Amino acid sequence: MNVRLRKHDPCNGSAVLLRGFDIWRRGSAALPLLAAMNLLAAGGGVAAATNNLSDAEIQGRRLAQQLLEQQRPAESFTNTGVLKVKDGRSRRSESPVKFQTITTTSNWLTVYEITGDQTNFARLTVIHDSNRPNQYDLQKNGMVKTSGEGFLTGNEAMIPFGGSDFWAVDLGLEFFHWPEQKLLKRVVRSSRGCSVVESTNPDPATNGYSRVVSWIDSESDGIIHAEAYDAKGKLLKEYDTKKLKKVNGQWQVEEIEICNDQTGSRTRLEFDLKKK
Repeated sequence: MNVRLRKHDPCNGSAVLLRGFDIWRRGSAALPLLAAMNLLAAGGGVAAATNNLSDAEIQGRRLAQQLLEQQRPAESFTNTGVLKVKDGRSRRSESPVKFQTITTTSNWLTVYEITGDQTNFARLTVIHDSNRPNQYDLQKNGMVKTSGEGFLTGNEAMIPFGGSDFWAVDLGLEFFHWPEQKLLKRVVRSSRGCSVVESTNPDPATNGYSRVVSWIDSESDGIIHAEAYDAKGKLLKEYDTKKLKKVNGQWQVEEIEICNDQTGSRTRLEFDLKKK
C-alpha cells in the first residue's frame, strides 16, 4: 500500500482549500449524535452513554465529528504555497510547497510536499477514513518514517514536517479523533463568533500533546486559533489564521502561522489562492 500511494502522488484538480490545519470547508451535515460518539470512542469501542456525559462533552463531541465529516472533499485538487520557517535563533528558511487531495471510493488522502531544495525534501501523506483515526506516511530525504506496520498513527505522528513547527498530527487534525472533546465556551475572537473546544489526549506521549484547545469560527467552521499543551500541561504551540480571503463565494485561508512557545521558533504557510 505504501508503494501504491507513492506512485499515485501526481494529481490534477482545482485549487485546494486548507481549513485550519487541514480544513476550511462547509460540507455535509454532521452525523447523528450516536454515530458521532461511536466514531470518537477510544480505540473504536462502544461509545459512552449520553447520561454519563455532561452537556459540554456532548456538544464537544458533536462539533468535533462535524468538523471531521466536513473535511472530505468532493473531488481531487492541487494547490501550491510557501513554507517560511524562523527558528529559535532567528535563522530563516523558505521552501515552495505543493498540497494535493486525492479522493477514492473508500477514503481520501492529503499529500504535503516540499518541492524546492532537495536537501530539505519531505513528503507527508495523511490517509483519512471516517471509520478510524488517520494514518500517516512521512518521507524525508529518501528515508521513510513508519511504524512496524507501515504507517504512523496517534502519538507516533507527533513529528515535524520538513523541519517546520507543523507536526504531522497538526496537518491531519488528529486531536479531533481523540475520545475526550469538550465545549468550554462561546466567545468572540478577532471580531468573529467562536466555539472553544478542548480535545484531551487519553494517552499523551512525553514529547507530544496532552490537550489542544481550538477556537472554531461559527460561520466557516474553520480553526482561527488553537493552543497545544505538552505532557506536563505547559503551553507548547499556538496556531493562528492570519489572513482570510473570499474566493468563489467561500472563505479560504490565505496565510496561517504556528509558533513554538518553548523554542521561540515559528512557521508560516502562505497559499496561492486562485479563482476558478
